[in-house]
Amino acid sequence: MAHATPQGLKLLNGWRRPGRFDKGLGAQLPDAYKKFWREWKLTKPAAVHYIPKESEWERDEVTNAIKPVQDIPLPLIDTPESHQGIWGGEAVIKGFQKRNQTKRRVPHFWVPQLRRSVVHSQVLNEYISVVVTERTLDQIHECHGFDHYLLKNLACDLRSALALKLKRQLLLALNAGCPALADEPQHQKEVLKEYSRYLEPYTPEEIDWYGHTYLEAIRKLQQQQRDAEIVKPHKVEFRSKLIEQLREAGIREAGKLERPDVLAATSEHKDADIEALTKLESSPSSNNWLSKINPFGKKET
Repeated sequence: MAHATPQGLKLLNGWRRPGRFDKGLGAQLPDAYKKFWREWKLTKPAAVHYIPKESEWERDEVTNAIKPVQDIPLPLIDTPESHQGIWGGEAVIKGFQKRNQTKRRVPHFWVPQLRRSVVHSQVLNEYISVVVTERTLDQIHECHGFDHYLLKNLACDLRSALALKLKRQLLLALNAGCPALADEPQHQKEVLKEYSRYLEPYTPEEIDWYGHTYLEAIRKLQQQQRDAEIVKPHKVEFRSKLIEQLREAGIREAGKLERPDVLAATSEHKDADIEALTKLESSPSSNNWLSKINPFGKKET
């Protein structure tokens, strides 16, 4: 069967659509970012807009018939404004609402109630003004602090890009020893003792890639590739080729051009190169050879 299909074994189990990590720059992203992406997008978040049922079966109250439990999460819409604040896992819900018994249902959007509040981060030693919901404030109080709320919850429960970026800043600060509290050594030790346990599930590379969106990760990967490339100026390459040609021609003065102080691209060494080339042109052994490649030299008549 496999040899009879054009794609071979790929079609035996069905055609698999390539994902964002299967081709292009997405395939070059490190495993550290892929781990964060699975935690953010592929992990099932905690129920926020509904109460999940623990049992798989339930009995109807009217007919006493046993039927399976339809425990399906509500589809949520993450708006651009939701990534500019910390909504505590809430999002916009799109559905239908029947406002009158004699009329048909109409589309409706349920939006959480937002408010601007100020939160304090002990690790960063900063006060942050951010748009939150009532559920966000309740969770901060339950976790006994804003830093505990960000570090304790998974990326799928935080949802917003702002919360994930703040969490990455907290992890980087804890990994660096809380430099914002360097003026208070005693308080710095207490903060590190309280929050250092949140660094155990992550490696330094995973912390560096944590909290980036897909486009931000692609830009970061491209910047790392540019920094890794060593760009060699053409003038250095052409100069080395010229020196090799002069050495093959048997010119002894060619060795003077290989000095490191002459090869450096500085203004004070340009005169040394000019003097060396002038000596080569004036030498009797290379006069005929250099006159052939010098278009501005004097021609013999």
